[in-house]
Amino acid sequence: MPMGETLPTPRTLRTVPLHLEDMAYQGAAIGREDGRIVFAEYGIPGEDVLVAIEKDRKDHSLGRVIEVRTASPERVDPPCPYFGICGGCQWQHIRYEYQLVLKQAVVRQQLRRIGKFDDPPVLPTVPSPQPYGYRNHARFSVDGKGNLGYISRPGHGYRFLRIDRCLIMHPAINEVLRRLQERAHVKHQLMVRYGVNTGELLVHPDVSAIDPTIPSGQPAYHESLLGHRFRISASSFFQTNTAVAERLIQLVLERIAPTGNEVVVDAYAGVGTFAAFLAPRVARVIGIEESPSAVSDAQVNLDPFDNVEYVQAKVEHVLGKLAVRPDVVILDPPRVGCAPEALTGVLMLRPPRLIYVSCDPATLARDLRKLVDGGYRLLDVTPLDMFPQTYHIESVATLELAEGTP
Repeated sequence: MPMGETLPTPRTLRTVPLHLEDMAYQGAAIGREDGRIVFAEYGIPGEDVLVAIEKDRKDHSLGRVIEVRTASPERVDPPCPYFGICGGCQWQHIRYEYQLVLKQAVVRQQLRRIGKFDDPPVLPTVPSPQPYGYRNHARFSVDGKGNLGYISRPGHGYRFLRIDRCLIMHPAINEVLRRLQERAHVKHQLMVRYGVNTGELLVHPDVSAIDPTIPSGQPAYHESLLGHRFRISASSFFQTNTAVAERLIQLVLERIAPTGNEVVVDAYAGVGTFAAFLAPRVARVIGIEESPSAVSDAQVNLDPFDNVEYVQAKVEHVLGKLAVRPDVVILDPPRVGCAPEALTGVLMLRPPRLIYVSCDPATLARDLRKLVDGGYRLLDVTPLDMFPQTYHIESVATLELAEGTP
């Protein structure tokens, strides 16, 4: 391990030889020990491996691959020296093109298992232009000596792990990491965000006393997507992969296919990412957003448009009470998915078209089942690789109100 660090050796209950059959939603390959499911980290379907079992649960076991006896042709050497110790990436050992195939398969698997869709219409995964160096947002942990790093994977005891370069971070963020390493005498964490298309940094907390050449303590920074400039406050959410965020916007616009006459409700609207591109193309946009900082940002970002209205509230509190029936509703909830009341609100409004943007295939599958049971037809689901080298998956689902639905 770099810098001579030592971490606890992961606990091993026993070692078992396994043939890996499939890939699970949270990034581990699946094998069976005497019929019992084993989730094996760092495996690939089709491999014969030796697995160290770390935990036994009621109906499955958790472990990690410690020896590959028959390797998949999709296996590659992970380039990061921290891989397998740091828990941030799970799939650096898998060829990138095959990661895309697996993500499509995982979305289909979740729609079948949780959503009960017999033949879900899942399209191929949209790749990230940069499989490494794509993240525009980092949150580093700090130890008592001014070192920056992450928290190690569970098997290593959730200990601090110094990181001198993170391969999935944008080079500008790694440069801040390099300059502050061993000097970051701040409380708890250091956040670094970077505008890939603007070159602006946001560094919190203020580190001017440590390195006055690093701009820090800013209330906000700016990023540009498809030529539109966005203000993003320190506490506001923004997609972590700028290039894929631009493709996501394009995909949502393609699925809506606006004619200029639509009323669109943008639920979980954030800083106005979708609204900014819808406003010139539709009659009216109604954004619903809970975060005060995101609403404040959106007021700036959407100032050029007079056909956008923002409601600061929880989506589940107001969606079903809108005094207008929209033509389209966009749902872009956090990882936990939509609250039941939000889905009830959609079914009360009965918009002819729904666009569901998800960062979690499991909650997507759960919510799509409720929407389809409520009268919608699932047209397609497109995974996007917002998070290469990890198991996380962004998806866009398109639904339309079935004919004859009252």
